[in-house]
Amino acid sequence: MENKTAIIILAAGNSSRLGEPKQLLHYRGKTLLRHTADEALKVTSQIVLVTGEADRQIEDVIRDFHQIRNENWAEGMASSLKAGLRETLKRFPEAEQFIFTVCDQPFVTASVFQALVDTRNTSKKGIVASSYADTLGVPVLFDSPYAEKLLNLNGQEGARKLIQQYKDDTASVPFPQGMWDIDTPEDYKKLINS
Repeated sequence: MENKTAIIILAAGNSSRLGEPKQLLHYRGKTLLRHTADEALKVTSQIVLVTGEADRQIEDVIRDFHQIRNENWAEGMASSLKAGLRETLKRFPEAEQFIFTVCDQPFVTASVFQALVDTRNTSKKGIVASSYADTLGVPVLFDSPYAEKLLNLNGQEGARKLIQQYKDDTASVPFPQGMWDIDTPEDYKKLINS
């Protein structure tokens, strides 16, 4: 699995509703981004971190992961997804599956990433998404045949578009805590008081 799975951490947004880079918020002694990266590292060393608006601040905190700056981060999620995938294909050409994750899900763990891989192997489906709050979303795994379709996404389109479009080739893993994400100061306050 090590040489087949790459994890792409999407951390390019400007956290406009929060007012500060959510990537660098602290929870349980780590930044949210460091937590996500450390959990990813338990599954694979093939990790690409996509930065954007707060790239200088992020670089100062996390220097031990391969980073790429998405110059077009303001165009939406698709541009970060594509920038991360292009870099991954170049840097890790042996990767056969790609897990996309974000850094504002504080309860993501290596076991969630591993469950995506295990479900891919048992179900033989090309997409494996996390299931929470009556939806399918990130973290999500795509087999390499989906690379071209991912590279054709635009604007605010994210992985969810392909999950919906290819339901017959999609499996899911339960991740009920995936509904927790940090978008506003209130979200963060709830998290640290939970």
